[in-house]
Amino acid sequence: MENKFSFKSIDFKEIIRQYTSKWYLFLFAIIFCLGIAFLYNRYTAPLYDAQARIKIEMEGNNNPELAIFQDLGSFQGSMNPIIDEMEIIRSRSNFVDVVNRLQLNTQVFKLGNILDSEIYKDSPFNLNFKESDSIVNQSGFTFFINVISDANFGYKRQEDEPYKQNTFGSNISTPLGDMIITPSMDNIKVHKGSEFRIVIRPATVVADNYRSRVQIVPLDGRGSNILSLYLQDRIQQRAQDIINALITVYNENAIEDKKVAADKTSNFIDARITEIYSNLYNVDQSAEEFKTNRGITDISSESNINLSVGMENRQLLESASLQLNMASSMKDMVENQDGYEILPSNLGLSDQTITGTTARYNQLVAERNRLLESSSNLNPVVQNLDKELNTLKSSLLSSLNNTTGNLELQINSLARQQSRINSRIYSAPGNERELRDITRKLETTESLYLYLLEKREEAQIAFASASPPSSIVDAAYSTSSAPVAPNKMINYLAAIFLGFVIPFMFIYVSGLLDNTINSKQDLEGIIGNNIPVIAELPKIGKKDRKIVKKDDRSVLAESLRILRTNLNYIQRSQKSSPDNLIFITSSVPGEGKTFISSNLAKIYADTGKKVLLVGADIRNPKLYDFFSGNDIVEAGKTTQPRRSTKAGLTEYLINSDLMVQDITVPAHINENEIDLIFSGKIPPNPTELLMNPRMGELFEKVSKLYDYVIVDTAPLMVVTDTLLISEYASQILYVVKAGTTELKVMDFPLKLKEEGKLKGLSFVVNNVKQSELGYGGKYGYGYGKSVKKWWNFA
Repeated sequence: MENKFSFKSIDFKEIIRQYTSKWYLFLFAIIFCLGIAFLYNRYTAPLYDAQARIKIEMEGNNNPELAIFQDLGSFQGSMNPIIDEMEIIRSRSNFVDVVNRLQLNTQVFKLGNILDSEIYKDSPFNLNFKESDSIVNQSGFTFFINVISDANFGYKRQEDEPYKQNTFGSNISTPLGDMIITPSMDNIKVHKGSEFRIVIRPATVVADNYRSRVQIVPLDGRGSNILSLYLQDRIQQRAQDIINALITVYNENAIEDKKVAADKTSNFIDARITEIYSNLYNVDQSAEEFKTNRGITDISSESNINLSVGMENRQLLESASLQLNMASSMKDMVENQDGYEILPSNLGLSDQTITGTTARYNQLVAERNRLLESSSNLNPVVQNLDKELNTLKSSLLSSLNNTTGNLELQINSLARQQSRINSRIYSAPGNERELRDITRKLETTESLYLYLLEKREEAQIAFASASPPSSIVDAAYSTSSAPVAPNKMINYLAAIFLGFVIPFMFIYVSGLLDNTINSKQDLEGIIGNNIPVIAELPKIGKKDRKIVKKDDRSVLAESLRILRTNLNYIQRSQKSSPDNLIFITSSVPGEGKTFISSNLAKIYADTGKKVLLVGADIRNPKLYDFFSGNDIVEAGKTTQPRRSTKAGLTEYLINSDLMVQDITVPAHINENEIDLIFSGKIPPNPTELLMNPRMGELFEKVSKLYDYVIVDTAPLMVVTDTLLISEYASQILYVVKAGTTELKVMDFPLKLKEEGKLKGLSFVVNNVKQSELGYGGKYGYGYGKSVKKWWNFA
């Protein structure tokens, strides 16, 4: 039948008991973690938050400083302008400007016994360096000041140096050049006798620090135009000042970029105005000379119609030529650029793509120039901008080529049409025709001149009326006057959680790694119900007695009495003959078989039974260690239990003349009489010696002379001595030491039992911790004994 997993097979109470029995670990861990949390909350500098909200003004196609020629088209913006603006706000140059404006690279700390407190804005003194700010802001320097009075202070470079007295206003030599310290009269009196540490750091380092800490996110995802700026800092007011200054710097830099583009456009228009003005003067002069030389005062009305049509066609031809001229100039300027410079925008070209591409190109050039102020051409952002600029430049050149081609075709068409009109006009008087030509040139040039003057004024007005790229929704403010970190309640809850988790994991992992038997329940789970585990003995300390007293009410004594009772029950149920030969063995030395043998003999003697304790471990005898010299009675006097005192088991097996009474030593142990047979001298051939027939004769005789015969045998897994004599045993007690005997070791006695080599096998668990004892060990042991409560110290 297939075995199926069932929760009924899991002893949840035993699993829980493994943890509850070690409650002291949980208590210690919780107290320790709470102490760490208290120290962390007490001595960690608090952090305050500040946040602001701004709205990005999406001007799109209506930027007045970049689209003053609305009649000539517009330029499509970036696909993700909000993300671009976030990166611009986060630019390193903006944060460097903020650091320099607020002088954040200079910090003043008031020294305390445990923590130093930072002073912001209310410093009791002012620092003035003779070197330029650019040198100071690029350097690092730390020094100490002790305010002695309104006029004097102490100065030192290193913390372990003595202070050197100086007067305020005196010159002090520093690695950054000469420095003058002046008092702040409003704050100096409050800080008399206080010591300060002044830290000057490079502005770029401070800017990078705040740049990594300021969070800029859209309010409701990427589709929102409102950005939230958030910062945590040790000083609440400083956090607010940094965010406000960052917004101000961002708006000022954007307006400055717009001014550069407007100035570039005005300069280009001025150059064109100068050229057209020269053409206008020449045309005026030609008209004056023609009329003077030819004496022309009026034009014949006959050619009004032809002249009117010709003038209109001429205007179109001149307009096309002008656009071709401007497009060619623009093309030459783009092709001759070595790097990336601002291009004139919205020059009146009919192609809206050129106007939009030029505006986008100028915007990226401005952004690239701003990034280069605080980084190099190797910056990934700059390289990405270069790629986009190259793409825009190629697109612009392609558009200009298409425009010039179209304009050339248009001019050729208008020129052919003008030739046909001129053929009709030439039939009129020559003077009238020539005068008309001069008049048309004059009017065309004059209209273009006035148009450019108008656009130049519009460019300047556009810059003057340019608005910042963002508007403030909420200036920087703090969400709470209390610090946001450390969160004391969260830290205490985390400490309590860790106080539970750490010992839990320790106990759990220890259980996984533990491959030993720790209790009676562990052993019963391995051997099953076929072989009984008749007792478990508690662990005793090094200073505790090894032999229990007669009226002992300790847990050990009660455990031994339970062992005696269970053993008697097994003997009665099995009805073997003889039934009083009890062999005690173990897997390896040190598991307590001699300890149990001695105490079991003592417990049987307490009932008035005649008991014999035999030391059958002739290789490594241990009985001598359990009895003091006053316990042995030999020839009517007490003696030391030396091996040479009397013949032992070894001598009995070798010498056939020795009788049982010759090797038996009477002992007075805690008011009881017990006979002992020591192992004797260690023989060279213990295995062969135990195979002597006299061994069986000895057990036969003593089983009749004594009520109980307790035999301390050799460990089973080490030598075969116990197996050689196991056939004489009525009961075999197999001792397992808790916390020492490995689980896999149990396969050995179980296999011997299955092979029939161990009869009457029972197990005893020794050295069990108090917390691992069964219900009898917790509640029944010592019943009736008056026990003082742990809280009663008297």
